[in-house]
Amino acid sequence: MSERLILSVDAMGGDNAPEMVLEGMELSLNKHPDTRFLLFGDEPRLTPLLALHAKVAAVTEVRHTPDSVKGTDKAAQALRSGRNSSMRLAINAVKDGDAHGIISAGNTGALMAMAKFVLKTLPGIDRPAIASYVPTNTGRSLMLDLGANIECDAENLVQFAVMGEVFARQVLGLEYPSVGILNVGAEDLKGKQSVKEAAAILQETDLPIKFYGFIEGDDITAGTVDVIVTDGFTGNVALKTAEGTAKLFGTFLKDALTSSPVSTLGALLARPALNRLKMRMDPRRYNGAMLLGLNGICVKSHGGTDALGFSNAIGVTADLITTAVNESIKADYARLHEGEPTQHSEQTI
Repeated sequence: MSERLILSVDAMGGDNAPEMVLEGMELSLNKHPDTRFLLFGDEPRLTPLLALHAKVAAVTEVRHTPDSVKGTDKAAQALRSGRNSSMRLAINAVKDGDAHGIISAGNTGALMAMAKFVLKTLPGIDRPAIASYVPTNTGRSLMLDLGANIECDAENLVQFAVMGEVFARQVLGLEYPSVGILNVGAEDLKGKQSVKEAAAILQETDLPIKFYGFIEGDDITAGTVDVIVTDGFTGNVALKTAEGTAKLFGTFLKDALTSSPVSTLGALLARPALNRLKMRMDPRRYNGAMLLGLNGICVKSHGGTDALGFSNAIGVTADLITTAVNESIKADYARLHEGEPTQHSEQTI
């Protein structure tokens, strides 16, 4: 494979595809000018769009397929009948070594099912997890799983903790990232048996993890830990609740600022501060959920995002590749199985 960064893109995935996809690719080239793309989708639809994005066209190879996965398709159905879909062929390109990673804004369940079937999982990982950034008072934290695994046992949670710690160390550049398990209370006696067992393992293991302990829901946005570990059911509910709360806050704020002429004048005076607040809360800045644990790089963009959000998902994919996250996960597990101490095991608590 060439040393140049080559990304495989599902052109037909997402609510506003393929227009949004190509616009996002163009924006991403401003930050990653050396990127090349393999674009999978309906060539008759893509050709006129590429004519409008000459910068993208110059670094893109189109691979035609008229088939695509619908948002309403069940994962099992997509896996059986979507062998020639833009999503499946984009994933195949990573498996075949034609691309370093794949990005899709399409059906999440289908993407996870296809990626796991084609790419398989890393050694020592039973299930991949959906991981993404969440904004906090201190910056941002990584949270996983966000919906791939509705029910998890203790070993699954421990594996998520290992993957999250490696990601925070390699991609976020944190020397000794802290890891916490989301629970209904911080006390050791609270919570399901699976979270208690996972906590016990992380407290006693030689894995390179700085384990904080249990955290509660309000610790997520407080930035109490760098990596938040939970099962997919709880993580997805927490994420959607946070998104809904942010929208509600925005609605309340807009209503308050337009409730009277004096309030409107105050809003005009405060516009610079309000714009900074809007930018900090913009979900597009955090777009790009990683499917960690796969034997290949796969990133899920939000289906309803725009070009800016999709470009950020491309950036996440590039970061995962250039920082060799998967190689670090495999190396940590290999050292663990060989009984060798990890390079920063003295920080384990």
